Amino acid sequence: MSNQYKLKKVAYSVGLGLLVSAGSTFAQESQVMEEVVATGSRLQGTAAAVIEERKNQAFVADILGSEQISRTGDSDAASALRRVTGLTLVDGKFIYVRGLGQRYSSARLNGASIPSPDLTRNVIPLDIFPANVIESLSVQKAYSPNMPAAFGGGNVDIRTKAIPTEFVAGIQVAVEGNTNNSDGYTYNRDENGIPQALTDAIPQYRGNFGLASIISQDNLVSGDTSAADQASAVNKTLAKSLPRNLALKDESLDPNYSAQAFIGNSFDEEYFGGQIGFLASLAYDSKWTYSDRSNAVTSATPVDNCSTELATADDILNTCYDTYAESEMTTEEERVNGLFSVGYKLDTHSISYTKIYIEDNEDESEISIFQNPSQNISIAVDNEADRTHSFVYEERTLDVDQFRGQHTFLDYMGVGVDWQYTESRAETENPLNVQYEFTDTFDNGTYTGSLIDGAQGRANYQFVDMEDNMKSWGGNVTLPLTFKDLEVELKGGWDFIDRARIYTTSSFFLDNNRSTTLVNDDISNVLSITNYLTDEFIDDNMLISFNEPIAPEADDYLAAQKIDAGYAAFDVFYKGIWRISGGLRYEAFKQVSLSSSSLIFTEEDLNNFYSEDDILNGTVNDDDFYPALSLTYIGGDDYQLRFGYGETVVRPDLREVVPVAYDDPLTDIRTFGNATLSSTTLKNYDLRYELYFDDGDNLAFSAFYKDITNPIETTLSVGDASYTANFTNGDTGEVYGVEAEWLYDLSWVSDGFFTSGNITLSDSEVVVDAASAGNLTNTEKRMTGHSQYVVNMQLSYDSANGNHSGSLVYNVFGERIIASGINGREDAYEQPFNSLDATYSYFPDFNTTVKLTLKNLLGEDQEVTQDGIDVRTRSIGTTVKLSYRYDF
Repeated sequence: MSNQYKLKKVAYSVGLGLLVSAGSTFAQESQVMEEVVATGSRLQGTAAAVIEERKNQAFVADILGSEQISRTGDSDAASALRRVTGLTLVDGKFIYVRGLGQRYSSARLNGASIPSPDLTRNVIPLDIFPANVIESLSVQKAYSPNMPAAFGGGNVDIRTKAIPTEFVAGIQVAVEGNTNNSDGYTYNRDENGIPQALTDAIPQYRGNFGLASIISQDNLVSGDTSAADQASAVNKTLAKSLPRNLALKDESLDPNYSAQAFIGNSFDEEYFGGQIGFLASLAYDSKWTYSDRSNAVTSATPVDNCSTELATADDILNTCYDTYAESEMTTEEERVNGLFSVGYKLDTHSISYTKIYIEDNEDESEISIFQNPSQNISIAVDNEADRTHSFVYEERTLDVDQFRGQHTFLDYMGVGVDWQYTESRAETENPLNVQYEFTDTFDNGTYTGSLIDGAQGRANYQFVDMEDNMKSWGGNVTLPLTFKDLEVELKGGWDFIDRARIYTTSSFFLDNNRSTTLVNDDISNVLSITNYLTDEFIDDNMLISFNEPIAPEADDYLAAQKIDAGYAAFDVFYKGIWRISGGLRYEAFKQVSLSSSSLIFTEEDLNNFYSEDDILNGTVNDDDFYPALSLTYIGGDDYQLRFGYGETVVRPDLREVVPVAYDDPLTDIRTFGNATLSSTTLKNYDLRYELYFDDGDNLAFSAFYKDITNPIETTLSVGDASYTANFTNGDTGEVYGVEAEWLYDLSWVSDGFFTSGNITLSDSEVVVDAASAGNLTNTEKRMTGHSQYVVNMQLSYDSANGNHSGSLVYNVFGERIIASGINGREDAYEQPFNSLDATYSYFPDFNTTVKLTLKNLLGEDQEVTQDGIDVRTRSIGTTVKLSYRYDF
């Protein structure tokens, strides 16, 4: 039985064993916001239904429709959501709501919980949801009892395209370029994953590829050839099975392009008198990205006016840095997504099935030059630098099967029932993750050669496989009651979630068993330097080793999670003026997270690795009640005043509570889990005043306050050459602020113009108890990820004849802490990013749309600073995209 199979059995049987002690489907007129055809402004017309839905929400929420997403030219859910009041985007994937980090936000798909394909986080990277499958995005900022209790800043519900009521079909193609993308690096990618020879060798040699182990396990004896030489030959044969044809080439990058097709229809069936409908869509995207990057660790005591350059001896003497790395990264991303929905509607009953499949493959190649002046590694003074060539290919998939139903029983007091059952699987694999390390030599700044020394791991191979399976099922029952001056809706429901995740990593080092060896002396061949690993070179110089660390350095883990929840709620209207809604949710949360290993071969190994104490320490078992209340005063059709209160919880990520180490792609920092982390509890207060005008203009003003206990913070440590990160619980925290948003017609200035936008001003504070603060520089500070301001503004134009539409879109967030500093180093702040985008759409006829989109017109770059010194930078470039759509 393979080790992979054993671990899967552990993930399901051990995990679940511990845990045992989951809208209408047809495009109804009240729900299809983006199919409305109105005279006048396209955006204002379609936004009317969105605004109406927001008005009817019992709890504070923001709605973003597909036409609004199209208007801003955003290609996925993540980039679209940064247009919502108080939301910011991190790394193009994760949203921060009201200044709270990604752990404080959650996402659902059509009301169902789904797993994350991200290797390092529970939260779903929202960039994997393309705009073409989205009907609308609902961001609920005030907690209600029908939502999961894991709620901090907000919950995003991604609503997929509904089944149409009539025939629809269309195609869309697009081409895109970026100012950074004239040239980049390519290579011959190997997608085969871990070689079978190595898979077989791990159990055969019990994870030890040393010569003594091979001699012992293979019962080798000396004859014409010594046992040691025989074992060496076996080891080198294993080394040769690794992919090695990975030389970089400097080439002109292809333009980005995408294509999409969709078709749908509904038909009347005569037997029961109902309606059958379907919708199918398929899309493909290919995208290249090139960026210049830097990553540094500042000196603990930088001198005044220190130098951020390393070009001269004086720069080295007065440097701001302990270490500094410059790199060039080229990324190729391919994405395929498909959606298929089929449904049946009969009177007040409907059922549907939806299949969503998303495959997102990303291939990165990177060249990095690393200097460490504090350890006498610099080009200007020491004529030396460390070179790294990296190749990382990642395959991510999300596969969702969802059944939904909605039923209204008019003959039984109008009782309504809606339900969903969803099975989903997220899987991520790294079939290739290779890092080659060299020492470059120089003469007065001129390259003279590259060496490999006798240290371990001159070439490091890593193969990763993560599988996250989830079942989510739930439902709601509503009973409407009407009395004099009083309308009441009683509601109850249930939610169940079963989840199991397994994460395995197999790492191999190619070690130079000789003294320092020259592998290149020609600068023109430096891109193909990784070709030095020929069969002959391996025979003469290299041995392979299997690297399987154990806790706290372990890199494998498994986890299982079970949530059983139920709630009761009420929604009461009094004289159409007062509305009070609320309820109570009960949630039982059970989880086990354990570090794991590929070195489990026998039942004895299993029992030793998963001791009773390990299982006990990795198990969380808690349950609690979570109340919510909302009070609304309705001033006719003109205005509403809302107040909301809720108590919620934010739990650590699965990986954060396991004593394992991983490289966080968001920060490029090696990060360690903490088994002692506690959940964060929140008390949420919201106040909102909404104004609505007859011409469609609207204004809203909000205030919010969050009282936080045990907030989870990220702290930095300094290793030999780079930062590492850890997690700790703060003592208390709070976030408070105000928001304003608007949609305002500017026809009094010039026909067809209007503006929309929002502004958030807020502040936060977290206090870390001195007993657990360690070497933290600031024990009282802003919360990690919090921005004191967020601004979104749009200036838009729609021509009177409906042939032209355009928008100028601006977004900026205030600086935010990405990690807390230690040992006197200040906190690391991501700097404001001023994003200015423009879109222009031409509609030559009712069926055709031609759109031009410009992104990052200001040419801003991403920057992270510490003590006012750049420690991380990444170039972004300006993007130009042209698309064509035809609806049949």
